[in-house]
Amino acid sequence: MITRFLYKKLQHFLQPNKVVVIHGPRRVGKTTLIQQFIESYSGRVKFVDGGQLKIHESLSSTSVSTLQEFVAGYDLFVLDEAQKVPNIGANLKLMVDHIPGIKIIVSGSASFELAGQIGEPLTGRKWTLNLFPLSIKELIKFRGVENTKEILHNDVLIYGGYPGVYDFPPDERSAYLEEVVDSYLFKDILELDNIKNSKKLRDLLTLLAFQIGNEVSLSELGGQLELNRNTVARYLDLLEKSFILVNIRGFSRNLRKEVTKTSRYYFYDIGVRNALINNFNPLHIRDDVGQLWENFIVMERLKKQHYEGPHANNYFWRTYDQQEIDLVEEREGKLFGYEIKWNPKRETKAPKSWHETYENSEFKCITNENYLDFI
Repeated sequence: MITRFLYKKLQHFLQPNKVVVIHGPRRVGKTTLIQQFIESYSGRVKFVDGGQLKIHESLSSTSVSTLQEFVAGYDLFVLDEAQKVPNIGANLKLMVDHIPGIKIIVSGSASFELAGQIGEPLTGRKWTLNLFPLSIKELIKFRGVENTKEILHNDVLIYGGYPGVYDFPPDERSAYLEEVVDSYLFKDILELDNIKNSKKLRDLLTLLAFQIGNEVSLSELGGQLELNRNTVARYLDLLEKSFILVNIRGFSRNLRKEVTKTSRYYFYDIGVRNALINNFNPLHIRDDVGQLWENFIVMERLKKQHYEGPHANNYFWRTYDQQEIDLVEEREGKLFGYEIKWNPKRETKAPKSWHETYENSEFKCITNENYLDFI
């Protein structure tokens, strides 16, 4: 069993009369994480699945006495797939406000639906945690640090971090990921936003799979997909909210020539990206290793920020005269620029205008030889 780094954070934030909300993609291990936690929990736990219709009547009730009766005798209430329960936000608020000492964990894969149901009712009453696909550090800890290079080259950069991938031998992993894409990837969007056909979503993601590290033009994507610009923007927003894409926007503070109105998109999971383009070839015969590496580093850094810190605002930086930095973190009143290069021999210096414009900023090149400290 792989120990997830979110486990300790869940322990820390679980408090009486608070709700811990665990978001994350489907098949990423939310239920497994919760079950691990329950096994080590010393109190009495009531665990229910939000997909069970028989519990909806009680959990959708606005009656405090009904809710009290539902969790009577338990000090921890756990609700998996919470977005499937009508009016769950308002009723969780009633439980938190009227059942002394109750601790609550809820999970859900559809962030836009779950956030819409519980965000406002639980203001000041909840902690929100994100469970990402496995990080390479979680895999290294599970397998042993001596296998770091093998894990990076043969596993993570090819098959990504969905936990289920590693239940199969290498020759069966691509089939698992194709099943994830075909059966789970768009399920929340199709169910919750009345999109009838996932073909356009898949076509959009396939186009983005070849544009990792590049700014995205909504008009250009729309032209290729025969969709208008607003529809493309809506689809991208849904793909972000359903934990398929991450949007990194341009940074600007001082220069008129800085690019700020465009975005770069990265995949939550590199294995999903490879499944979309049907490319599970080994690294030594691929022409997209730079894109894989940049996606990997950006997402691993986001995982580290969420699980351990530091908290930061994340951007890329580019000027119209083509000076650029792949990842910029704004934290503690200071800027940190990171250029991401697969080949350590191609280590680069900071663009001249970066230090001229932001005098106290820092810059570092992240390669396959120094990345572990960064992530």
